[in-house]
Amino acid sequence: MNSNHTWASRRARPLRLALASVFTLAACGDSGGETETNASTTSPTTTSTDPGTTNPTPTSAGATTGSTTTAASTAAPTTAGPMTGSSQTSAGSETTETSATSTEPGTTGGGNMGCLEDGHYFPDGSIWYQNHADAAVHPDSPAIISWLEDAGWGAGDEFRVDFSIEVLDADANTPKLDFIETGDFFSPDCDHVPIPVPAGGAIEGEDGYQCESDGDCHLIVRDPDSCVLYEMWRADYDGNTFNGGCLALWFMDQVYGDTGRGDGCTSADAAGFPIAPLLFSADEVAAGEIDHAIRFILPNAHIRHLVYVPPCTHSTNPTSGGDDAPPYGVHLRLRPDYDLNALPNEGAKVVARALQEYGMFLADGGQIALTAQSDRFTTNKWEGLLGPHDLVGIRPADFEVIDHGDYKTWSGDLCTREPITTLP
Repeated sequence: MNSNHTWASRRARPLRLALASVFTLAACGDSGGETETNASTTSPTTTSTDPGTTNPTPTSAGATTGSTTTAASTAAPTTAGPMTGSSQTSAGSETTETSATSTEPGTTGGGNMGCLEDGHYFPDGSIWYQNHADAAVHPDSPAIISWLEDAGWGAGDEFRVDFSIEVLDADANTPKLDFIETGDFFSPDCDHVPIPVPAGGAIEGEDGYQCESDGDCHLIVRDPDSCVLYEMWRADYDGNTFNGGCLALWFMDQVYGDTGRGDGCTSADAAGFPIAPLLFSADEVAAGEIDHAIRFILPNAHIRHLVYVPPCTHSTNPTSGGDDAPPYGVHLRLRPDYDLNALPNEGAKVVARALQEYGMFLADGGQIALTAQSDRFTTNKWEGLLGPHDLVGIRPADFEVIDHGDYKTWSGDLCTREPITTLP
């Protein structure tokens, strides 16, 4: 969990309702208060239990074996689409709680069994898997790096690692739950279909599916059978009522270009990126190789105001950095002359080598710079492999900016995509 949030960092809720969710004021996952939490400094290794289940057995991939049914999953099925009726009330009133309901299993279709077979979420042509060791440097690189060196990283200007984001696995037998849209659900940026919720799983920074710490509370579920990646920001499920913020659906058999899910549109991360493909795991580090780009974040004051660069598709109002600050989506590469032997262990060197070859993309606003996948459901564990402070010797001045073309200016009404309400 990167940070807590304030209302000021969001789209204004009454405005969203009054204008039928068209005008965009902020972004999913974008932090306002940016208050650091303990989750970002520890390596969670405990196994959680799902509401209504007992002793689930987690698999190494992040799901649970068996098909324990929760109370919510036995309710009448719903259709794959936005909730209607009494699930939400008129502008200015409270959201009415209703029980979460499930769909019949196996409704997602697709069946591309190639998804995740090589460990990649998307086809190899995707930008996340391109080696950028020899890519051209942006003409503004010296100015941007100098500005960021003066401003520093978040978290007391330390290049630290957050280990709190969970990635869960689902299949056709995993119960799917519909959700109630909250004020953190934005249209047309966000999608609305029932989500597979694996027994024994958890959201970011929590022991289960309840968002008790008021953090980002990302719910990330990958379904290789249907080739769909579900990423939700601000999920909160108590075993009965499922409240959900922005849901971004990603089809793992597609190569997404510079406009992603839609230019001007956010996702479960402010920049409009997918989250899971940019996380690095304890299994990857233990194997000695990370073969993809990495997610990183900065405080809002260290991100150029309302400017983004492809393949990023979105910026936010809370950004307040100056003209030389890094824009949303900036792609930083650790310089090839950086001395890896200065790092304290092999795990840190594995991460640094990935930063030299694939780089890191600015994906969200917050405090803890790098984001790793939680080890709760992985075979290998972070303890003894990589600690939150093992990369603090790396400075902004050790990076350079990769050239991805011209900057774009974001305004709140850019997103014009058609939300997904039914899966193929």
